[in-house]
Amino acid sequence: MILILVDDQGYGDIAALGNPYIKTPHIDALHASSARFTDYHVNPTCAPTRAALLTGHNANRAGVWHTVNGRSILLERETTAAQIMKANGYATGIFGKWHLGDNYPSRPQDKGFEEVLIHGGGGIEQTMDYWDNDYFNDTYHHNGKLEKFEGFCTDIWFDEAMKFMAENKAKNKPFFCYLPTNAAHTPYFVANKYSDPYKDNENIPSAAFYGLIANVDENIGKLTEYLKTSGLMDNTILVFMTDNGTSAGAKIPKTDDRLDGFVTNGFNAGMRGIKASKYEGGHRVPLFIHWKDGGITVGKDIDALTAHYDVLPTLVDLCDLEVNDSIAFDGQSLKPLIAGDDSNFKERIVITNSQRVDVPEPWRRTSLMQGKWRLIDGTELYDLTSDPEQRTNIAEQHPEKMAEFKAAYDAWWADLLPGYNDLPRIYIGHKAENPTTLFCHDWHTEKAASPWHQRHIRSGYMDNGYWLVKVAETGTYNLKLRRWPKETKLALGAEADIRPELSGTSVSASKKGKALRIKNARIKIQDAEDEKAVDDTQEYVEFTVDLKAGETQLQTWFTLDNNEELGAYYVTVEKL
Repeated sequence: MILILVDDQGYGDIAALGNPYIKTPHIDALHASSARFTDYHVNPTCAPTRAALLTGHNANRAGVWHTVNGRSILLERETTAAQIMKANGYATGIFGKWHLGDNYPSRPQDKGFEEVLIHGGGGIEQTMDYWDNDYFNDTYHHNGKLEKFEGFCTDIWFDEAMKFMAENKAKNKPFFCYLPTNAAHTPYFVANKYSDPYKDNENIPSAAFYGLIANVDENIGKLTEYLKTSGLMDNTILVFMTDNGTSAGAKIPKTDDRLDGFVTNGFNAGMRGIKASKYEGGHRVPLFIHWKDGGITVGKDIDALTAHYDVLPTLVDLCDLEVNDSIAFDGQSLKPLIAGDDSNFKERIVITNSQRVDVPEPWRRTSLMQGKWRLIDGTELYDLTSDPEQRTNIAEQHPEKMAEFKAAYDAWWADLLPGYNDLPRIYIGHKAENPTTLFCHDWHTEKAASPWHQRHIRSGYMDNGYWLVKVAETGTYNLKLRRWPKETKLALGAEADIRPELSGTSVSASKKGKALRIKNARIKIQDAEDEKAVDDTQEYVEFTVDLKAGETQLQTWFTLDNNEELGAYYVTVEKL
């Protein structure tokens, strides 16, 4: 089984799906020989889609309804596809973007993946990614250790994935290979040879964005050729999908909502909204499934309403896998649809939302779907049969539908509500990860977004928040508070150098990192509170505290010479 998940590529960013500007010959070839789900929906942003895809649960149930602020961390109790596959004798590997937690117990190696090659956080250049990674010759996390790789990120994911496949083919061992690319997510860094064909075309909002997709397409071609020449193609289930609507393949005027407006430039398959939108363009994406030995070799459109949490139940059904009786999927197998039976899909309701807050709120940026009906935020009703762009709200004309759908939503919300009290916690002092580095990306903060990007670190972004943690064992702990990440070896009061520009690519130089004059540091965890004067010529300021096993929260403070306060962006916690 190979599951390809492309980041930020929308339904309309594929030539075979009607885009007249982009060239995607290898994705088109897969489209031509696959079951194609034309009404397939995900969450409107990255991490929630991944949570639902890998667990078969609605993202809200899995505890992931944001991309930052500690709400992109998969709940410990969730069972992933990799854990199920591994229990059924499959080798498991991930190559690319995880975005469901960078600490125990939510890392991919904690969730069933045996071979792990990933960047940090939700994208290269984000806070927990290795400092100054830029898609080229970067340092990644390989089976729990930092390792530098030569080449372009997407090429590396596919090349290493094929090595994984070859190794397991040699052992005659079935495998589950998860290939979630970080392309075509920002930053739009790609070699000019991929972006140049799309330059100077007024119909293309971003040549570099299309260039990233062109490189993904090239790698899909290399993968399918490898599968054919190695003899793996016929008995491999190959799944292709993307994680949300387009981020840069379509443009909305600034006079409209930046996410929810109507597209006036680029191509979005006639849909309203883009990535993060509650409208169709934010969450309707492509899904192709190819499996020759399973009889899926001819292009076939399947128009039933389907969703990301259906994929895992489908793989389980296709491969007749055993699943623990305690696991109840929110999704359902698509196998009957592939066989031509849509009887269990005609009346189904699918709900997707984009919460992006610490505590979920009813009807927040929500799309409730049934057939071609769309109820948005509980107030706007659309019939896509006659209004595919969702331009005319017909809620007043259909009071019976409004009542029916609101009742269905209320039941759904009531089912999920108790689980919102389950908080994702990062373990400290656990044998699986000691020491543990905490990143400000995962702060629970009152701001809409914590400092999730390295540009925030460079600029000295003023914010603070707390980490939800679980002390694994009672004992003495050492805490090191840093302004810069460990790999930079920069002092607390230092400024970072400007990152050099790479010639022959679309990479541009970053700004110089700002020096902060830190005079004081403070920590609070359990009953321990401590404060120290800071020597800003040192890399960190450290504290030693005695902690009891159990759930708690950790917060830190840096006080500047002007008395402004912010949190330590990086904290290393070690049980001594």
